[in-house]
Amino acid sequence: MNTLFQSPVAPLLERLHREAEGQQFPGFVPTSDYRETYQHLGQCFLAVDPDLGRLLYTLVRTRKPQLVVEFGTSFGLSTIYLAAAVRDNGFGRVIGSEFVEAKAAQAARNLKEAGLADLVEIRSGDALQTLAGLQPDFLLLDGAKNLYLPILRLLGLQPGALVLADNINMRDLLGDYLEHVRNPANGFTSTTLGEAELSAYL
Repeated sequence: MNTLFQSPVAPLLERLHREAEGQQFPGFVPTSDYRETYQHLGQCFLAVDPDLGRLLYTLVRTRKPQLVVEFGTSFGLSTIYLAAAVRDNGFGRVIGSEFVEAKAAQAARNLKEAGLADLVEIRSGDALQTLAGLQPDFLLLDGAKNLYLPILRLLGLQPGALVLADNINMRDLLGDYLEHVRNPANGFTSTTLGEAELSAYL
């Protein structure tokens, strides 16, 4: 079974991707102050594209994690891909994090419309607090870029965990993160996929 191509998920994803593509971004360059970044981009989708979404689905289907953690839920588009894979695996759960409360609420509504809300918990607030102590075997990093490394270090990754970090083209904010996961001494093997970095914790 592939939930991605069935109703209600398929038409919902199509609509959300269409809305994301049509949005207008404010004239703002992300800074090292993640709270300022969230404030300026609070109404933006900041969504994965369909190709990356399908990659997320495929990775979760094949890795079969017990716990998927998402840093940067936004309106829940990527969360739908993750939760659909968990549904089709037949086990597991997703914990997402979103700094902007209104976005977290809309993500919850989108997941309910997708029929996937029972698999997902969205934690609103600062992820440095809301995700502390979790031990995922799959991690998606797609929030404030300068928090990628602090979030990675905050979590207790399971052996064999996969970590997908989006938007690595923003190297001025992600240099420390990329240096960390590309150094085998830190326990990772890592490869670049377009504007994403896929790392395995071995």
